[in-house]
Amino acid sequence: MSDKQESLGLDEQKAERVEEYKFEPIRGYPMLNWRGKRPFNSTQFFPAQIKEMHGEEVDGWRNKIFWGDNLQVMSHLLREHRGAIDFVYIDPPFDSKADYSKTIRIRSKRMMTEQTNFEEKQYADIWTNDEYLQFMFERLVIIRELMAPDATIMVHLDWHKAHHIRCIMDEIFGPSNFINEIVWHYYNKMQGNINRFASNHDNILWYRKGESFHFEKVKEEREKPVTQIKREWNPETKSLVNARDENGNVIYIESTHKTIDDVWRMSMLQPADKVEPTGYPTQKPEALMERILEAAAPKGSLVFDAFAGSGSLLAVAAKTGRRFIGADINLGAIQTMTKRLLAVGSPTGLEVNNVNNYDVFRNPAEAKPLLADALELQPLESHGVFDGEKDGRMVKIMPVNRLATKADLGEIVAGFDQKAFQRRQDEKPNQPVEKILLVCMGHEPDLKAELELQAKPFKIDVEVVDILRDKSQLEFKRDSEAKLKIDDGELVIANFYPMNLLQKLSLQQEEVGEWRELVDSVMVDWNYDGAIFSPAVVDVPDKDEFVSGRYKVPHDAGTILVKITDLLSESWEGEING
Repeated sequence: MSDKQESLGLDEQKAERVEEYKFEPIRGYPMLNWRGKRPFNSTQFFPAQIKEMHGEEVDGWRNKIFWGDNLQVMSHLLREHRGAIDFVYIDPPFDSKADYSKTIRIRSKRMMTEQTNFEEKQYADIWTNDEYLQFMFERLVIIRELMAPDATIMVHLDWHKAHHIRCIMDEIFGPSNFINEIVWHYYNKMQGNINRFASNHDNILWYRKGESFHFEKVKEEREKPVTQIKREWNPETKSLVNARDENGNVIYIESTHKTIDDVWRMSMLQPADKVEPTGYPTQKPEALMERILEAAAPKGSLVFDAFAGSGSLLAVAAKTGRRFIGADINLGAIQTMTKRLLAVGSPTGLEVNNVNNYDVFRNPAEAKPLLADALELQPLESHGVFDGEKDGRMVKIMPVNRLATKADLGEIVAGFDQKAFQRRQDEKPNQPVEKILLVCMGHEPDLKAELELQAKPFKIDVEVVDILRDKSQLEFKRDSEAKLKIDDGELVIANFYPMNLLQKLSLQQEEVGEWRELVDSVMVDWNYDGAIFSPAVVDVPDKDEFVSGRYKVPHDAGTILVKITDLLSESWEGEING
């Protein structure tokens, strides 16, 4: 736990379960009201599933990105990072009423696709006013919980909602904690024929959490030097005054740089740029991110972007010696920023996580710890049958890749401690001798009654939680299909069928010559340990090239895990023995 967390007394506040955390009271006023405004005082915990790991830890830290709804991602982060993040920058939806389309580039073809339902909110920036304000309110509340006492936050907006969000931030952080409203004037924006003054700027609201905060003055070079009066601090008047020599004459200096004020005249990215653009809509330039981090986040600090998009802030953080955590709900964004961050070549490793949309059907062994985390079970020191305890009940996680049936109860019944049951029954004959919680992903309807029947003559109290029904906010995914083989010392991808993408192409009557036209990247881990994917092969072809599809197998290969990512940024993973 960090010194910052201890200074807040968070070690004393920390509850056993995240769902029992109570957020700090908000400052209170001025308050912006909207129809359906709801308080946001606590949340539930969502586990993370590590999907990829690149590079090594440095001083016990590996940079992290998360795919998932950022409210759920931040609920996950509360357990380890509450009160620990030094600087937050977010570039949320602007409620611009724009419908962004993502360009899907088939090798040698181009097409526009409609967004999947999962991605729609990220790309279709169309909201009702009340929905948008509640969305932002909840995320700003939980962001404040993650911020260190001396942390600050910058929220990047434009004219659509900057005035509303400033009111909400006054309510959450307090109006006295407002630092600046920064105007980013992008002078190089191409203008349409509009009957008003063109909107050529964005607004960046900067707030602090506590009394102290980090700020570094930023200077930029002048187009040509100017002669200025030298200014110095007068401790008696506590103000800047004109500097004078020993004869009382004002001292002049030639100034080659100027201190940046709250209007930043900086270019925006243009389609003609060849280096930075990733093809991601709403991407921000690295020069803007560099200025933000230089001013607000010292090197070595931990920065967080909850709407990471193409990863501009994260890329600059990696290049400039800052640690980072990023999140995005859009799978295409995760794929884009992962490739971008791997290309940066930061000495600090990178891990890619899912929060929700868990992949448990392919690897049922991994499902138990995920579900135990999601339910916030208390671990048992030693128990051969049960997987944890929750609210006084012994918990058994049933098979996750099929319906739980009466046949699955045999292990539980065989593990009953008959002597302990008899003792409890003698002491309290009217009370159940054991309380049991069965966690299932679909089950036969008489599972509870059958277990209670098999426990006789002892009385037990059985409760069944069906994750698919009772925890419907948890999402689980199934894979596309692929065929792998080993041929003459090479790993060969014989075929690949990305189901969602093929369906979209079929609807648009697009024909595909071979599977490689549909693939964005292939990654291979030659010695997969069954838990963490650590690829040694990262095959990301140039724009008009194909992935190889054939890879030389090293002599020490063991269990090989292959990850194929399609043009919708959806991935298939499969194993084969070397």
